[in-house]
Amino acid sequence: MAISSPVALRIALLGAGRVAAQLAPALRQAGHHVTAVWSRTAASAQPLAAAVGAVALSGPAPAWPLPSADLFLLCLPDDAAPAVLATLPLPAGALVAHTSGALPLAVFDARPDIRGGVFYPLQTFSPGRTIDWATVPLCLEATNAADLAVLTGLAHTLSGKVVNVASGQRRELHVAAVFASNFTNHLLGIADALLAEAGLPADMLAPLVRETVDKALQNPPFAVQTGPAVRRDASTLAAHQRLLAAHPGWQALYAHLTDSIQAQAAAQPD
Repeated sequence: MAISSPVALRIALLGAGRVAAQLAPALRQAGHHVTAVWSRTAASAQPLAAAVGAVALSGPAPAWPLPSADLFLLCLPDDAAPAVLATLPLPAGALVAHTSGALPLAVFDARPDIRGGVFYPLQTFSPGRTIDWATVPLCLEATNAADLAVLTGLAHTLSGKVVNVASGQRRELHVAAVFASNFTNHLLGIADALLAEAGLPADMLAPLVRETVDKALQNPPFAVQTGPAVRRDASTLAAHQRLLAAHPGWQALYAHLTDSIQAQAAAQPD
């Protein structure tokens, strides 16, 4: 369970995308002061800044002065973050933490004038969704114990699950998260499209999806695998492949997943 912070931090958000849009109000609700929100476009920065009582900044990074803050949170796409970080007009000695699962702490090596850290929320963020921050794992890393303590104190005001995760571990965690969330969502999208083609409602799969996820969270997932692939039902697998002929990409994905399931089952101890 999240706890109140004895010290309210002044936090500037660099980025106004999905992570920042969820993080800004959560920080404010936890008692912190969001001093500024920057985005390349005013259309992105202004609504979020107005919602949390912050200054809105927009435009190329070298063009805007940064308000004073105890922490600058870099909430940007992985490919954009290093370039923006390189040109940020940050105060000397500023504490800056990125929110990425994929970027290493070493991304800050190019800026020896600042202190670097990681404040990675392990969650998927989409517009219109409400996040229960108390349940979100917050994965932290910093270059020294003092900065880690600042990030830890902040994290505990949002979440009951705060974990120190080194860059190498975080990369593996991020890959696992892509399989668990992004790839799963893509497969559900394919299933939804196939049901629509058959004239069937998407909610028919809801009980199956819930039971599958619940079972996988309560048991080793490989140990509770079901379906025609693990049973090696050749006639059913062949029929499914024929049904997917109009979607060669999905057909190939079905074949790859079938092979993976069967190989994993073969490797399972008796």
